[in-house]
Amino acid sequence: METPSLSVAGTDGSVQADIFSGLTVALALVPEAVAFSFVAGISPIIGLYGAFMMCLITAVLGGRPGMISGATGAMAVVMVNLVLEGNALGGPGSHAGLNYLFCTLLLVGVFQVLAGVFHLGKFIRMVPRSVMMGFVNGLAIVIFLSQLKMFQSGGAWLQGPSLWTMAGLVVLTMAILTVVPKVSAKAPGALIAIIAVSLLVVFTQIDTQTVLSFIQSNGGTGIKAGLPSFAIPSVPFTMETVVFITPYALILAAIGLIESLMTLSLIDELTETRGSGNRECMAQGIANFVNGLFGGMGGCAMIGQSMINVTSGGRGRLSGIVAAGALLFFILFTSQYIEQIPIAALVGVMFIVVIKTFAWSTFNIMNKIPKWDVLVIVLVTVLTVRYDLAVAVLCGVVVSALTFAWKNAARIRVESKVDTHGIKHYTIHGPLFFASTSLFLRQFSVQDDPEEVIIDFQESRIMDQSAIEAINTVAEKYHRVGKSIHLWHLSTDCVRLVKRAQKICVVNVLADPDYFVGIDNYRLYKEHLEFESL
Repeated sequence: METPSLSVAGTDGSVQADIFSGLTVALALVPEAVAFSFVAGISPIIGLYGAFMMCLITAVLGGRPGMISGATGAMAVVMVNLVLEGNALGGPGSHAGLNYLFCTLLLVGVFQVLAGVFHLGKFIRMVPRSVMMGFVNGLAIVIFLSQLKMFQSGGAWLQGPSLWTMAGLVVLTMAILTVVPKVSAKAPGALIAIIAVSLLVVFTQIDTQTVLSFIQSNGGTGIKAGLPSFAIPSVPFTMETVVFITPYALILAAIGLIESLMTLSLIDELTETRGSGNRECMAQGIANFVNGLFGGMGGCAMIGQSMINVTSGGRGRLSGIVAAGALLFFILFTSQYIEQIPIAALVGVMFIVVIKTFAWSTFNIMNKIPKWDVLVIVLVTVLTVRYDLAVAVLCGVVVSALTFAWKNAARIRVESKVDTHGIKHYTIHGPLFFASTSLFLRQFSVQDDPEEVIIDFQESRIMDQSAIEAINTVAEKYHRVGKSIHLWHLSTDCVRLVKRAQKICVVNVLADPDYFVGIDNYRLYKEHLEFESL
């Protein structure tokens, strides 16, 4: 299967590139953090604090240099219900929902750190290529649709001169961002485009929506604030609280890790380097835990901002540190200038990200790959757009796993013959596991077979407990009718698990295979290791 259309491997990172890309990301983080804050029903400052802390901590401690974390929409849509229900628990007119959010983030951090400690990050390797392509395409569409909302004012679409002005500035930003890299590959195209369009709007006094007007239209006042302060979430520490926040914490932790690990995998592929999924899990957990103590919104890896960073040349941890530092600097000292940036400039940057993120090669390979892979790509894309990333990826992995099991189940086949001594030989071909046991059991004619039967597993492999039970079932059927059965070429651990093994299993240490059956039995696993060490 072809890779997504974007490829930035071979683009060398540098301190200069990290600094410029970090500044670009910081500018783009502002409206995103503000927008997701409103989605969650909290103050924009909380979203900006969350973006700052997530970006800084994961940049320093994370497993994927160059990846950007911050407040995200996937987690915000879960947080809105958490905040509302928390307010309801606090009573009429209460703002307890915010404290419940911070307390939940503490638990989210614990769950995510535990995921890293127990090496659950490695399960990202189980995500098939078709799911990855669906994920990329779905997120590109989600980013595109989220930017279309910027063409609205008061819930209504812009019209007339306002629409044309907005569209013109977006196109101008995209044009600058396309031309600058062709003139100088090292020039920070996104940063130059944002600054150029901002200066044009300020000096020509073009009437268009800015960061400040966007915040005010959603009920905010601006982005100026002080440093985040330490505070223990003020919630009753009771079993009722634990029961209330735990389901939300599990959902937020799962969504955050899935989106972060998928983004990590994508950046790995684009840069032809390898990050550490387990380290990223722990960094995400620490960042969310700190958010809970310092009044931030929390979050996870951001595909859009990560793509901006990578395509702008950001490769090292410095890019994320600069982005976080610049964002805090904006909040503390230069909010009046950042608030003047036209929304159109940031939308233009995001549209370029959409174009580079979408796997356009999908259309070229539709007729070249198995139909099930096409189905998975479309399914994950649609579910990402319609619901959220976690649901889409889980469904994609499940469908891919079932498809794999179905295909491999059909590979089981049995050859039979009777030798000159009147002994019937069954030779098993293909893997024997839970999905192929039914077909396997139908291959034997117990009543019609001679008095002695040999089943040869040299061309097969026993995969799980279902396969062992199927072998036991066949052996019992022959035993009940008084016929002798011999099993050839089973691995050592298979022999241990087969009933009456000492009577029916023919052991040949030199010829028998040596592998371990995938069952949940630690004692047998230890015995297997001890046997290998002899």
